[in-house]
This record gives sequence, C-alpha cells and structure tokens, in this order.
Amino acid sequence: MKILAIETSCDETAVAILEARGDEKSARFTVLGNALLSQIDIHREYGGVFPALAKREHAKNLVPLLEAALEEAELLHEDTQALPDEARAKISEILAREPGLAEAFFEFVSECEPPAIDALAVTAGPGLEPALWVGINFAKALALTWGKPLVAVNHMEGHIMAALAKNEGEELMIEDVALPVLALLISGGHTELVVMKRWLEYTLVGQTRDDAVGEAFDKVARMLALPYPGGPEISRLAEEVRASGVRTSDFELPRPMIDSNSCDFSFAGLKTAVLYLLKDKPGVNEEEKKHIAREFENAVADVLWRKTSRALEETGAKTLVIGGGVSANRHIRRVFTEKMRTEHSGTALRIPPAALTTDNAIMIALAGFYRARREEFTGDPEANGNRPLA
Repeated sequence: MKILAIETSCDETAVAILEARGDEKSARFTVLGNALLSQIDIHREYGGVFPALAKREHAKNLVPLLEAALEEAELLHEDTQALPDEARAKISEILAREPGLAEAFFEFVSECEPPAIDALAVTAGPGLEPALWVGINFAKALALTWGKPLVAVNHMEGHIMAALAKNEGEELMIEDVALPVLALLISGGHTELVVMKRWLEYTLVGQTRDDAVGEAFDKVARMLALPYPGGPEISRLAEEVRASGVRTSDFELPRPMIDSNSCDFSFAGLKTAVLYLLKDKPGVNEEEKKHIAREFENAVADVLWRKTSRALEETGAKTLVIGGGVSANRHIRRVFTEKMRTEHSGTALRIPPAALTTDNAIMIALAGFYRARREEFTGDPEANGNRPLA
C-alpha cells in the first residue's frame, strides 16, 4: 500500500509518500518521498507561531512540496489532464479560503497523471485550526481529483507511531510491540500520558493541568531573553554546564506535583518560580543563565520521570514510548534511558530518532496506514484544534 500524507498542524509544511506492507503485528515502511519546509525563521520575530501567517505559508508551500515528494518517489509523470467542469467547480469551492492555492493546484494536476498511490492521509488535529484546514482542504481536493480514499489522522497518534518505528537499513519497521503501550506525549501544546491496551485504542492516564512542557520551555526562554525557539536554547545552555563538570548551583526550583497521588502534571508553578527568581536577582549574567537553564531542565525531567514511572506501575505497561517535539531534548532522553534501565528494566523504551521528533508527514503516513487498513475513510474530514486521542 502506498500512502501519501500531508501535515500542516503548526509551522511545518510536510508531504511524504510511504510504501507500507504488513499488518498490526508486523509492518515495514519504505520512505519513497519526503519533503518538508519549516517556518521557524518566519515566526521568529513574533516569538512564537502566528496562525494567520502559518496558514498563508502552508498554502504557498503545499504544491511545490507535493511535486518534490512525488518526483523523489518517481511517481511524477507529466500528462495533460482535463478536469470535468463539475469537479473543477467543487475543488474551487473546497480551496476558496486558501488564497492562491486553487490556482497552483489546478496548474499542477492538469499537467501530471494521477500517481500510483492507494490512499491519502492528512492531519486533522490537534493543532492550529487555520493551519489544519489548509492541509485538509488540499487533501480533499487531491482525493477528489485522483479518486483516492482519504483518512483523517490524529497528530498525536502520528507521534506514537514515529516512536514505535525502528530503523532497519533503509526501512522503518513497527513490530514486536508488547502491549499495553504507555505513551508520554510532550510538545508545545501537549503533556499527557495515554495507554494503549488494544491496538489504536487509547485511554488517558494523566495530563497537564495548565501549561504544556514545551510551552513552559518557551516561556522560560523568553524570560531569559533567549532566541526563539526557546526549548533548544535552554537545552544548549544546560548541556554546557553539565559538560563543564560543575554540579553545584545557587539556584533551586520546585518540582510541582511530583509527589501528588495522580499522573497529572503542572508546569505553570515552575515557570512562575523562574519569574520570581529573576525578579529577586535582576540582571543575571550569561553564566547564571546557564545554571538556571540546567536547574529548570532538571526539574522538568524529574517531574516527567516521576509521573511516568507512576503510570507504568498503574498500567502494567510493557512498552513505553516518548513522542512529540520535546522528546528531542537530550537530557530528558538521557534521564529516561537511565531510569528505565535501573527501575523498569522489564519494560521496553522506544524514543523516535531525532528527525522524527518534530512534526513531519512520515509519522502521519505511518498512522494513516493502520487507519487505512481498517478502511476508516472519510470524504469530509473536519479540523479540530483540540482533537483528543483518548
């Protein structure tokens, strides 16, 4: 099965084509084509993602990225195609709210034959709704033009599948997944623990009661006057202190809810503690910033681990996956790798390769494959910025 996937949930525009074979017990995936554009430089001056701007950039990028992915997959074949008037009118209506996209779309599809794919997959949420709608409408237009079925994918399920996938040569492989699977999903918009006791069926175990962990990273980075995106900058400074061998620090931050009788998180208090620390000590120098960054990152990792460890005990999970953009954090990966080995050695740990931690269309294709196998097709997916996984 060949899956063409589209991802536009935030500030990455991505298109990927995967060839998949197998089933829920064992599946292999070959990435035939993969094209991605990040908007980080565009949004940097705003200190965060500006939804209207992200929407505009997605509309501008989708057709060139589709062409690039198809060409890499050797599925781009030129041929004059005339769309029936009725189909053209319908597609014009679908793309009416995406300025400039209809014109580029019609020019592209009129000059190439329908590619040999079996299904389309698109992110339908969670994410920024204006951005989500661009990808959804583009996917709907392609499905109508090419006569292909379409599946709507939960973005967070994509992160889970990316974490479960292992590299084997030039392929990705998802097999030997011991259930139940506990997933720690950490990103700018999410901090939650979900358990999958049966394949693709999820139950919420714990979640943040306020800020997501990635949001806390970004807010603390702004307090420290670090460039956007702030998370990697905090990690960079923290790693410099660790590499220096200095273990002591004049700064101490709380670990909110770390001993509470739940698997829920809270990061607003930690963020506020940094704010008060900086108010009490104005004009911190660059060396002090590094130590604050390390203490903040240590506090985050401590809380994430304690809550996840509790969830592992409560659910009896045999596999732990960590997914989402914050899973790229070196210290969090290190803490979890060490703690799992010493405290939960009977549970497998799966963390995605760095290239699949951020938003991408490969993970949407992975999840889309399993949904397509179940024939969970839809002709009219809806964007939902708060789409729940569990």
